[in-house]
Amino acid sequence: MCLAIPMRVVEIKGGTDSLLDPQIAIVDADGIRKEVRLDLVDRMPETGDYLIIHAGFAIHCLDAEEARTNLELMREMAEGLDQLPDKDKP
Repeated sequence: MCLAIPMRVVEIKGGTDSLLDPQIAIVDADGIRKEVRLDLVDRMPETGDYLIIHAGFAIHCLDAEEARTNLELMREMAEGLDQLPDKDKP
């Protein structure tokens, strides 16, 4: 199972928006930076926007409030996993 996470755009690298020269965004989540392709995103993001990332592609733009809500829920789930007895951990 894969988990798509929200990441903040810190830079957009130009391209011709073709398959051989795609537009790329540098995104960040908790200090982890990645390059992602923008071929599949529903609208072209700007620096500071949040994107849902899956398998190296941006697949959806989020507003800042929606991204904060998603990130907080993910943190709460992670904290809950840490509190499970060892025998119940995945």
